Order: sequence, then C-alpha cells, then structure tokens
Amino acid sequence: MVGARAVAPDTTDRDERKLRNIVEEMAIASGVPVPDLYIMDNETGINAFVAGYTPGEAVMVVTHGAITQLTRDELQGVVGHEFSHILNGDMRLNVRLIALLAGILMIGQIGGFLLQSSFHRRHYVSRSSRDNRGQAALGLVGLALLVIGYVGVFFGRLIQAAVSRQREMLADASSVQFTRNPEGIGSALFKIGLKGGYLDTTSHASDMNHMCFGEATRMKFSALLASHPPIEERINTIQPGLIARLRSRLRDTHPSGEIHRGAAASSANRAGLTQVAEEVFQPVRGHRTASISAAAPVNAANLSKQVGTVSAEGEDFAIRFLERLPATFKSLLYTRAGAVQLCYALLVANLPREQQKEHLALIPPHPILGCEPELLEKLIPALKIIGDGVRFPALELAMPALRKLDPEERAGLISNVRKLAAADQRISLFELTLTSFLSRHLGKNAGRVVPTRYKRYKPVLPEIQRLLSLMARAGTQDQTEAETLYRQAMAGFIDMGKGDAAPGLEKVTMKQLQQALIALNSLSPLLKPAIIDACAHCVSHDGKVEINEYELMRLVADQLDCPMPPM
Repeated sequence: MVGARAVAPDTTDRDERKLRNIVEEMAIASGVPVPDLYIMDNETGINAFVAGYTPGEAVMVVTHGAITQLTRDELQGVVGHEFSHILNGDMRLNVRLIALLAGILMIGQIGGFLLQSSFHRRHYVSRSSRDNRGQAALGLVGLALLVIGYVGVFFGRLIQAAVSRQREMLADASSVQFTRNPEGIGSALFKIGLKGGYLDTTSHASDMNHMCFGEATRMKFSALLASHPPIEERINTIQPGLIARLRSRLRDTHPSGEIHRGAAASSANRAGLTQVAEEVFQPVRGHRTASISAAAPVNAANLSKQVGTVSAEGEDFAIRFLERLPATFKSLLYTRAGAVQLCYALLVANLPREQQKEHLALIPPHPILGCEPELLEKLIPALKIIGDGVRFPALELAMPALRKLDPEERAGLISNVRKLAAADQRISLFELTLTSFLSRHLGKNAGRVVPTRYKRYKPVLPEIQRLLSLMARAGTQDQTEAETLYRQAMAGFIDMGKGDAAPGLEKVTMKQLQQALIALNSLSPLLKPAIIDACAHCVSHDGKVEINEYELMRLVADQLDCPMPPM
C-alpha cells in the first residue's frame, strides 16, 4: 500500500545489513520469529512502523532516511520502539482503528453520494411534485449521513490520536528498557525534530500516522489530532535533561545560523543539515549507559513476568548467538531451500548416519521440499557443533524464508516434518514442539487472531489437565513425582482436595496438545500468566531447566501468543 520494497535476508547493502542485524538480535532476545523487513526507498524522512495481527506474523517497514541517517544505536532505539508495538499488541489495535475510521468515513461518503445524486437528478430531470419530494427526502438523508460520517471521523480521529499518544510513550519507555540506552532513541527523536519524518510519497500517510515512529503527515489542530506527543516532551520523558545535552552537542559542532536553518527546514519538510547525523552525533555512537532497571536472570518459577520483554541477558545471548553462527549456515537460513532443509536437519541431526538416510528417504521428491543432501551436509555438522540450544533461535531466523512458501508448499513441509517425526514410531518432546510450532505459524490458520472466549478457567479445565499432565511428565522421569507435580500445578485451578479431582493423564497425543493449546489461547489475556507459571513450576522443580523442557515452554508461550525470551 505504501510502495515499500522487501529486504532480502541475504542483502549485501551495508545499511540494510545493519538494520537486519539489529532486528534479528531483538527478535531472538524477545522470543518472536524474525519479522519481514521492508524499505520505503523514496522516503528521505526518518520514520518506521510495524503491521500485523500477531507477533509471529509481523512486518516492519523503515524509511530509507532512517537507515542512512541514523547511527546503529539510534536505529536500535527505533527498532526497540517498534518491537514494543509488536509485543504489546499495538499492531492489532492500530489495524482496528484504521478499519473503524474507514467504516465511519464510508457513512459520510455514502451520504455525499446520495446528496449529489439527489441534486443532480432534480436539476436534469423533470418530474412530478411527488418525485421532487422523494428526491428532497433522499437529499436530506444524504445530508444527514454526510454530517454523521464526517463528524464521526473527526471525533474518531480524536480518540485515535489520544490512544496513540499513550501507546507511543509506552513504546519509548520499552525501547529504553530493551536497549538500556536512552540516548539511542533520544537522539533519533532529536534528528526527526531537525529533519522531519513526513511520508511524502504515499497518499496513505494520514491514515497510517498513528502507526509510525514519528508524525507522518502535516495536519491542522495538531494539539488535538497529533498521534504522537511533541518531540521535546518525548525526549524529556525518556531522560530529563537529555535534549539539553543533544542541543549542546549540536551547538558545539555547527554554527547557530545553520542550526536555525535546519529547524526551519524541518517545519517546511526540507532536507537541511544532511550531514548532521555522523558529525554531530558521533559522540553518542557506541556509548551505552547503565541499565535503567537491571534485569535479573530469568526465574523459571515466575516465568510469566518475562513474557513480552527483552532482558539484558537475552540481548547479549542474541548477539553471541549470531556471532557464533557459521557464515554458510546463517546464509542458508535466508533462502527457502535452506530453511526447509533446516527443518529436516533439526529432526535427524542426532541420528546415526544410516538412520538419517532411512528417515530422509520418506520425503517425496519436490523442487523445493525434497531432500537436498548437499545442503544437509552443511547444516547438520553446524547443528552438532553449536549444540541443541541453537534449535529455536535458528528456526526463528528461518521464518522469513519459510513464510515465502505458497500455501501448498507450507502444507507439504508440515506433512514432511510429521513423517520424519513419526519415522521411529515415537514422538520426542522436540519433535512435538517443532511440528506444533510450524503448524501454528505456517498452517492454514496462521496469523489469524484468536478471539477471547473464556474469562474463567472452568470451561477449559480438561485442556489445562492435558497440558499440565504433559509438563509434569516432561519435568521428571519418576511416575510418582510426576503425579505430585501435576497435583501441585493443578491446585491453582481446582480444589485438589475434593475426591472428583482427575488424576494426571499417562499419555497426551500431539493432536490433544494442539487442541488444548488452541482452546487455552482463547482465554482472557489476564488468565494466561497462571498457565505459563504452572508449566514453569513443573519443569523447574529440580532447580534447572533442560533444553527440551525449555523448548516445550517456548512452544506453550508461543501458542498462547505470549512471546518468551531465551533463558
């Protein structure tokens, strides 16, 4: 709609590579699949926005001016701001607001059409007085709809702007929390104040204004209709006194006349001060301040508090993980063929070589989905060297390429993965996790919003029983201890002292788990943290969380639309 160009995962452009590295680090640190990236090549202003209904289906769009004029720290602040919109559900809210306003506007447009039609027909057609009265009535109806529609749009935009201003302040604060660097986003906002962030090449700028990082269009009554707080207010809220320091740096390196010309150019949306980025803000580059709130190591017993956040440890893990990945391995994840082969490699990497060949022979020939031994020979050794902890982050890196498969190819991939998982007549926890993850993000209903249906636990107690039965058995090999864990976890949802409390299930099939997670995703968001904490209690009872237990926890959080960072 805005004419943006998709960024290839294996792009060699320096600025695009910088953006992709930042987004990949933030995605791995927050536990969400890497969003698809787009660039608005013809936009010189500094701006960005995200769109999508769910975190797993998000896309991020950045202007060319943002990737060329911002330093890495500043761009990281902008990306952190946009990830807050992803993790806090603002994308879905923004799309609903656009649809609501479009519906109200259509009422006014219908009224305008009826009014115009009435006057047009009365002017050119000679009719009886009765017909004229009918045309007059039609004109009055049209006028009423016109007034209702456009007055409704005005007040709708007031509400939209008020909501958006609050979400923008939250996103700014979250960006500081994610990056631990208030000067990154602060100086990015300061540059927008100097240069402007208006979108001049699209006619949809006003419709999408509330979705963007900064104001995307000029408007009247900006105090009422502005979807973003003033730049100075945003910077001072991030860190009091920061804007004074940024202005001081600007005065230290540029004549006052040039500064005033730059400010005037911003209000008139002229380029102005095109070299300020590298010259003025160089002292900020590479500087990281202390964390606003030092994040403690992830506590598995209270895991729900980590959902939807980016911790210092998570970001450091993401940076180390991306640095450790072999270049060939990483580049393969950016291609459709390589991403497909990764799914197969994850299932056979730990098998003896002969058994690998037997299982892979189950995959039917196909130009994209067929087994490719040459690619597997490059993927499997890397998986063994890096270790099992790489599996989920690698899968998240491969998601942009997997989303490019057409519906038939997606269904074929899921079918092939299920064949490999069932080849040894048993389903391991990781095989269960992988198949469920792919079904969730690539299946027929991928990306669809699950409406809230349950505001109490009672209607979904059978599903909770299935999930916690599986988690309790995953947390221990002892049958008696598993039953104890199950009863402790279920105590938060039912009185286990009653004689009718059902015991834990001895077996939970893949289909039962998927059905249970679908039903539990329909719970009110306020009820989901207790589910995650109950699962965490089962896997962390012995003071540690094994990799397969962690992957199962990630699956549960992902299926409940609760992104969980790495532990």
